[in-house]
This record gives sequence, structure tokens and C-alpha cells, in this order.
Amino acid sequence: EGEVRWGDVPLDGLPREVVRRRVIVSDTESSLFSGTLRDAVDVHGASEAALLAALRTASAEDVLVGLPEGLDAAVTERGRSFSGGQRQRLVLARVLALDPEVLVLVEPTSAVDAAAAKLIEQAVRELADAGMTVLWVTHDQDQVRRIADRVLRVEHGRCAGLGPPPEKDPLPEQEPGEVRR
Repeated sequence: EGEVRWGDVPLDGLPREVVRRRVIVSDTESSLFSGTLRDAVDVHGASEAALLAALRTASAEDVLVGLPEGLDAAVTERGRSFSGGQRQRLVLARVLALDPEVLVLVEPTSAVDAAAAKLIEQAVRELADAGMTVLWVTHDQDQVRRIADRVLRVEHGRCAGLGPPPEKDPLPEQEPGEVRR
């Protein structure tokens, strides 16, 4: 519900392929397809350097190192040959390889260990600092305090507050309404 805009243009006025190229959503339901690891991570023909950078940002280099065939290693159906944390990091690498303008991550570290989560947080923070718009959806308040510039609190599907992370100042109370970048 409501109007969503890309700058001054209503989002529903843009061609779907433009929106899909610019805004990428990755959630915990995403999975890997069978084939090679290269095919599973590279959806649009990125360079090998871009793939390796995406794997590094997703803290998934260890997965690659553990495979004798490297990017040419076979991926079983839904990535079942990998652990849950490995699958989550590989899915993250896939969306990072797309290099979107806006990246929406839904619980992107829910299946990884604390050390990998912190590496991912730091790497994604660097992408945001370099200009990528990142919306990180999480229930983890500690993670919010570590990585967020601004926090949008959602209650019952509506904006219930917008402001700095709780560590800096409490979220101001406000009426649900438009949230602008």
C-alpha cells in the first residue's frame, strides 16, 4: 500500500526489468540451484574478479577454498551439499555479484557464526559507505547497534519510528507516514 518512489518517479511507473536490476532483495528463503558454483553465484556474467570480491564480502571464501574444483565445483539441488551457513553466505555472494543500487537483506546472517556475521557486517557497511543503499532487516538489536545509520521500527506493518540506532538515541515517536531516504 502507498506510493513508493525512485527519486521523483513512482516505482510502479518504471519497467519491471529496470526495478529488478536496481533493487535486489535477498531473504532467508533464497536457495542455490544445481550446476556449478560459478553458475549458482553468477547470474549475469560478472567477471571472475567480481565473483571473488562478492565471495569475500559474503565471507564465503572458505567455501571456495574447500572445493578442489573451485568455482567449477558441482552444486547439488538447493545447495544441499553445503551447510546452512555456507548456503546463506553463497546466496549473499550471488546478490552482491549483481552490484545493485539498492540491496535489501532480510536476516542475512541468521545461519552464520558470530565471527562470519561480523565480517559480513563490516564488508556490507563498506559497500554502504561507498554509495550502495542497503536496507538490513533484522530482529537482532545488537546487530542494529553495530551497523545501522538509521533505524526504521516497524510495528504491525507500519512505520512506528525512524531515527538513529538505540545506542545513540531512542527512536522518536512519530505517526506512521512517508519515510524518505
